[in-house]
Amino acid sequence: MASELAVWPDDASPEAGHKPSSRPVDLVHLSRYTLGERALEREVLELFCTQSAVYLDRLRQAQSDQDWKDAAHSLKGSATAIGAWRTADAARKAEALSGTTLLEGRDFRLREIEASLREAETYIGALLKDR
Repeated sequence: MASELAVWPDDASPEAGHKPSSRPVDLVHLSRYTLGERALEREVLELFCTQSAVYLDRLRQAQSDQDWKDAAHSLKGSATAIGAWRTADAARKAEALSGTTLLEGRDFRLREIEASLREAETYIGALLKDR
């Protein structure tokens, strides 16, 4: 499997008509894209946890608007792939920042992303422990 999660088609996002789950990870969405394969679900969830830490670090270290956008875009794609809608939305908002708005909103967006990732990773940890 690739070292990063695939980005699913645009119709896989809540903005495209999918009702977001109240859970940190939409398991129905995840099952749909893994064809219900439990081993693949586990692998994808584990990969998300690993990669999200990399993307978060890239956001923290971003030295340019493009570095920031690239890291936010990658995180948004990974979160969308597993149905972590709150994280995907936070990353989407971060990706939209540039120039002055990035300077002014960077810390807030980082905290929002960090909170959504903690929530998703805690949920995934509990889920994987039970599987």
